[in-house]
Amino acid sequence: MNKQYGYFDDQNKEYVLTTPKTPIKWANYVGTLDFGGLIDTTGGTVVCKQDPALNRITKYIAQLPQSEFKGSTIYIRRKTEQGYQLFSPFYTPCLEALDKFECRVGLSYTRWVVEAQGLQIDVKIFVPQGSSTLLQDIKVTNISQQTQAVDVAPVYEFTHFDALKQLVNADWVPQTMTLKAHAEDSGHVVLEQYAYMKRDSAVNYLSCNRPVDSWEGDRRAFLGDNEFGSWSKPLSLQEESLSNSECDRGDNVGALLVKLGELAPGQTERVITQLGQVPSLQEAEADIALYRDEQAVDQAFAELSGFWENYLDVMQVDTPDNAMNSMLNVHNPRQCHTTKNWSRYLSLYQLGYGARGIGFRDSSQDLIGVMAHMPQEAREFAERLLSVQLENGSAMHQYFPLTMEANEGDSREEPDCPDYYGDDHLWIVLTVAQYLKETGDLEFLNKPITYYSKTLELSDRSQGSVYEHLLKSIDFTWNNIGEHGLPLLGFADWNDTVNLPSGAESLFVANLFGKALKELIDIASAIEDKANLELLNGYYQEMKQRVNQHAWDGEWWVRYFTNEGEPIGSHKNQHGSLYTNGQSWPVISGFAEGDRMLAGLDAVNHKLNTKYGIMLSGPGYNGFDPQLGGVSTYPPGAKENGGIFLHSNPWVMMAETIAGNGDRAFEYYNQINPAFHNDNLDVFQSEPYCYPQNILGAEHKQFGMGRNAWLSGTSAWTYVAGTQYILGIKPTLVGLEVDPCIPKTWPSFSVKRRYRGAQYNITVSNPQGVSSGVASIKVNGEAISGKVLPVFNDGEHQVEVVLG
Repeated sequence: MNKQYGYFDDQNKEYVLTTPKTPIKWANYVGTLDFGGLIDTTGGTVVCKQDPALNRITKYIAQLPQSEFKGSTIYIRRKTEQGYQLFSPFYTPCLEALDKFECRVGLSYTRWVVEAQGLQIDVKIFVPQGSSTLLQDIKVTNISQQTQAVDVAPVYEFTHFDALKQLVNADWVPQTMTLKAHAEDSGHVVLEQYAYMKRDSAVNYLSCNRPVDSWEGDRRAFLGDNEFGSWSKPLSLQEESLSNSECDRGDNVGALLVKLGELAPGQTERVITQLGQVPSLQEAEADIALYRDEQAVDQAFAELSGFWENYLDVMQVDTPDNAMNSMLNVHNPRQCHTTKNWSRYLSLYQLGYGARGIGFRDSSQDLIGVMAHMPQEAREFAERLLSVQLENGSAMHQYFPLTMEANEGDSREEPDCPDYYGDDHLWIVLTVAQYLKETGDLEFLNKPITYYSKTLELSDRSQGSVYEHLLKSIDFTWNNIGEHGLPLLGFADWNDTVNLPSGAESLFVANLFGKALKELIDIASAIEDKANLELLNGYYQEMKQRVNQHAWDGEWWVRYFTNEGEPIGSHKNQHGSLYTNGQSWPVISGFAEGDRMLAGLDAVNHKLNTKYGIMLSGPGYNGFDPQLGGVSTYPPGAKENGGIFLHSNPWVMMAETIAGNGDRAFEYYNQINPAFHNDNLDVFQSEPYCYPQNILGAEHKQFGMGRNAWLSGTSAWTYVAGTQYILGIKPTLVGLEVDPCIPKTWPSFSVKRRYRGAQYNITVSNPQGVSSGVASIKVNGEAISGKVLPVFNDGEHQVEVVLG
């Protein structure tokens, strides 16, 4: 029997856990990469400012069990005749029983409401808009019939700012770590913490809104008895007061003991902690004073809520499917916002120690998912990505946001493979195109942006317009082709784990190239660049011919050709004979048409589809093959080796709508909806409120198990597939197009969409029970021709669409 872990509260836009004992660690994000981080559902916190590798604040060891302290907690202390009794509203690390547990995973905040030992504890954790302060708003209410003496002890453990050094240098790091206490006449205390070299440039601080009885800055003193006290029962909290330790070296913690005194039945007291970072403590004085005011904290939370209301109101849908409504109206756009901010840099799986930073192709795709909601912020991000494109048109694989230093990623590790990724530089074409469609801002194409150089200072680097950057992306792929005239694989394409020796060709890159060409053809036409329009059209037709000549295998499309000309993803292969991306992308590019389009999609449906989603490939490789690289390091059914890699699923949804098959597209949409798994969490295990990266496939004994939540391209592409392809509300360079492809059983649906300053209230009726085909459109009561709505720039407009 499956255990129930929680439920969706759509009215409050929250997922509500009713037990702390989730199958694996579940988390939420607060703040942004400018200042923020992860909060897990047991209160563990990893916080950074601008860069989790180079400016981390709290020490969170993700591999520790759920029961262990990880970066932060709150202790509630009751004075009884038997001595002090402790529990935590997070359950971890005290593991003392709670009478009631609610953890509400909200929009950039997490809230706990728990009851234990005659007390109700209400904790809300969030970062105010634009702030470099993490707030913990703690309310303690005596719900018993007796007066109780209650103390609150919030604790953080600090890390060295260079997160990796914290783990690998146990001599230098503790010698540099410093914590000093600044006591005020009012009884308030500010704990100041820094690594010595940051003393004059970046200091962390911890304070709260109430006078503090005592504090601890040294972990050894806090745990007690030479650290034979434990996080579950710190010996210092068995004393009346803490020892007021500071720390000139060692393991730095920030622990505050706030004595609330005798709480009468029904009485509520409030403790608000602040954890922040500033160049100097003096520069924190204004924020410290501000957030000691309860009304200011309430106002800050109201402003955060207001931000999300405005963000989500850009698009709201009402379809016959409640799970789709929940995802498209709340959880999916929220996850897109998270991936935009964090790329693949910091999660419970990508640990942010510097092995990877902001990914070029990752973020290029993530921006597509937020473009409707925050186009100007997305454009600024796209400019940073373009600045790490090389002058030859290829791109660095990743960069670090604090320094803007870029590198080639894992391609540096394989001497027999190329030192670039085959697809990186092409994704940014799709990103910029999406920005232009959303805003109509064609002038952006003229903005000059430098090309990346490892050796030249920024002022000495050459530059080109945005348009020139995009054209160079095309030129690089066109000029790097193999034996069949298809694009070379590079170190890898989207599937990082197929690392074939130099000379291999990638059909994924060929089709992504085709899609990028289609976008640039539209752009060249819009700006009347006739010379490049003719050139790009020629490239498109030539690559289409090559793909159709060489890549059709009889029943489906080949995925790769090796450097020796042998196909991979062919019926000739015993393992890996069929690849999902090999079938969806020829449709997206427009290279596959007619019977070949339908046959490739049917092969995916018949051979790779499962009740938990579409597997990336199959059959899985059974044993390590150094010629194939990483894909064969996984057992069959795991990750890229025949796992359900969710990122590839929305591309099949998109392809099916292009083929006119709304029923199948919606089936695929439903089966990877994480909310679908809420009653199956002992199998799925991952958070049901956001898409994971992968689910174990049908060849694996743990079929259905999800991992790597939050930071996945699945988020952006499933949002695009759901809104632009299934519901069919798609921005174009000339206006908002309405062209749905829905299940035949849907009688109607509606969408509210803000676009270029105007509000479009769109109702779609389906009296004939079809999947696609627009019979008529009325705008403000007047019939229009075609499927593209007029651009109004302001006002509210009624749109009536009839399918048939």
